[in-house]
Amino acid sequence: MATLITAPTRVLFFTGKGGVGKTSAACATAIGLADAGSRVLLVSTDPASNLDEVLGVPLTSAPTPIPAVPGLAALNIDPERAAHAYRERVVGPYRAALPAAAIASMEEQLSGACTVEIAAFDEFSKLLGDPTVTAGFDHVVFDTAPTGHTLRLLELPAAWTSFIDANVGGTSCLGPLAGLAAQQALYAASNAALRDAAQTTLVLVARPDRASLTEAERTRAELALLGVANVRLIVNGVFRARDVDDPIAVAMAARGRAALDVLPPGLRDLPRIDVPLLPFGLVGIAALRAMGAPSDTRDVAPAPPATADHFDGVPLDALIDELARRGAGVIMTMGKGGVGKTTVAARIASALARRGLAVTLTTTDPAAHVAEAARELAGGRASTLVVTRIDPAVETRRYTAEVLATAGAALDAPGQALLEEDLRSPCTEEIAVFRAFAETVAQGADRFVVIDTAPTGHTLLLLDAAEAYHREVLRKPSGSPVAVQQLLPRLRDPAFTHVLLVTLPEATPIHEAMQLERDLARAGIRPFAWVVNQSLTPLAVTDPVLRARQAHEATHLRELVGHAARVVLEPWTAGPAIAGATPAPPEPAHVAR
Repeated sequence: MATLITAPTRVLFFTGKGGVGKTSAACATAIGLADAGSRVLLVSTDPASNLDEVLGVPLTSAPTPIPAVPGLAALNIDPERAAHAYRERVVGPYRAALPAAAIASMEEQLSGACTVEIAAFDEFSKLLGDPTVTAGFDHVVFDTAPTGHTLRLLELPAAWTSFIDANVGGTSCLGPLAGLAAQQALYAASNAALRDAAQTTLVLVARPDRASLTEAERTRAELALLGVANVRLIVNGVFRARDVDDPIAVAMAARGRAALDVLPPGLRDLPRIDVPLLPFGLVGIAALRAMGAPSDTRDVAPAPPATADHFDGVPLDALIDELARRGAGVIMTMGKGGVGKTTVAARIASALARRGLAVTLTTTDPAAHVAEAARELAGGRASTLVVTRIDPAVETRRYTAEVLATAGAALDAPGQALLEEDLRSPCTEEIAVFRAFAETVAQGADRFVVIDTAPTGHTLLLLDAAEAYHREVLRKPSGSPVAVQQLLPRLRDPAFTHVLLVTLPEATPIHEAMQLERDLARAGIRPFAWVVNQSLTPLAVTDPVLRARQAHEATHLRELVGHAARVVLEPWTAGPAIAGATPAPPEPAHVAR
C-alpha cells in the first residue's frame, strides 16, 4: 500500500501553517501505514480539528478504532479543554490565598496562545515521553507539533527556582512557573524523543507559494538550532494544468513553479514529497488513500457542482465605497498567515487614496513590493498615501531591552536567562507590536489608517485595564502608556474601527478565522466584514481539476451564509491580490444555502 512517507520512524510529527494540508497529510500517512500492516495511533491537537469529519468517525480524547482502516486508531486532543485543565492546575492553589480580582487577572493571562501551546504540549508529553502509554502501537502520528519556543523554554529547568523566587509574581508567559515544575521529567523525556532521529521524524507541510515556503524554512531553521534534525518536506497542492487553453490554470501552474524554483536552500536539501492539487475534497478514507497514491491518476470522483441559491457576496470595491463615505477611521485586516491579508490591506489603502482621501497603510510584511504596489495602484493620488512599516523584530528588541533593564535588573544570571527566553515567546511580539500600533491608530481621528496584521483578542483583553494589563504580563513594573490606554476603546468603537477577517475558501482557514472572531468578541470587538480571498468560485475556469475545486468551495462558503453580515468574495489572481485586474471575467457565484 502507498504512503507519503517512506522508511518512517516510530513517531511522526506534521506541522505547518493553517490551511496547508497538514491534517490531510498526517491522515494519508497514518492510513498508508495501517494498510501496510502497522498498528497506528493518529493524534490531532488542532483547535479547529475536522478529524472526525475527515475520517467519518466521532472521536474523543481516547484512542478510537477506525472501522474502515484495520490497525488505525485516532484521538482528538482538545487544546482549549487541555488549556482549561492547565489553568485550573496552576491557578487552583492560589484561589484561597488571593482576591477574586487577582485570580481573574491570572486566568485572563493564561487564556492566550502560549497557554494553549503548553497545555497541548502536556498532552503530547504523555503520548511521547512515556512509552508505556503508546506501547500497543507501532507508529504514533501527530498532527501539529510544539514550537521552538516551547522546546527552548522547557530546556531551562535549572533556572526555574531562582526565577520564581525573584520574578514579580513568579510568572512567565505560560503563567506561574511552579505549575511547570511537576512536569519536568516528562518534558525532558519528550524533548529527548523529539531530537532522536532514529525515533522521530518531523514533516514540514507547505503550499507551493513563497510565503508558505518561507515560513517552512523559518520553522526548519529554528528546530535545527534545537537539534531536531530528522526533517522532511511535503509541498502540498502542486498544480499542473491539464487544460492549456485555460488561462487561470496556466497562470496557477506558473506561479507554483516560480515559487519552487527559488526554494530556500535549507528546504532544498530536505527529502521532499510533492503532492498534486487534487480534484476532490480530502474527506473520507478513499480520498485520503488517493492522496497517498504515487500516481497523479485519481479514481475518486469529484463532488458535483453546487446548483443551489446564488451566493450574494459583496464586491470589494463596494465595501471600499462604504468605508470611504465614513471619511476617516481605522481598518484592520486580520487572519492567519498565508490568507492574503497584507495584499487586501494594500488594495484597500490604495483604493481609498485614489478617491483623494488621506490614508496611512501600516504593515508588518517584510516584502517591500507591497508598499510599492500600493503607491502604484494609488496612481496620481499617491501623495495622499503614507506607507509605514512596523518591524516586529525591531519593536520586540526595543521592548525586550526595556523589560530587561527594569524587571530583569534584580535577577541573577539563571533568572535573567529564563526571562530572556520567556521574552522570545509569541506573547512578547504581540505586546511589542501592539504598543507600536497604538500611536498609529490615534491618527484615525482625521484620516484613514489601514493596519495589516492586528493584535489578537487575547492581547486586547490583556491590555484592557491596569489590573488585567498586570504590568505587561508582570514583566515591566511601570504603568501602561497613555496611547495603549486610549487604544482599546477606539478599537471597540464600530464607528471608528472596522475589522476585516481575511480567509481562504477552505475549511481550516475559515474555522481559524471563526476562532479569532470569538476571541475578538470577548474583547468587545465585532468584525465589519469577512473577505474570502483567492476564490475560484467567481471565475470562468475550464481545467477539470479547477472545475472540481470550484465545486468544493461551495461547501465551505455555506458556513458563512447567515454567519457574517458582509462577505466579500475575491477571485484568485495570478499574482498578489493587489496587482490589479481579475484574470478572467467572473461568473455569478453560487453556493448551496
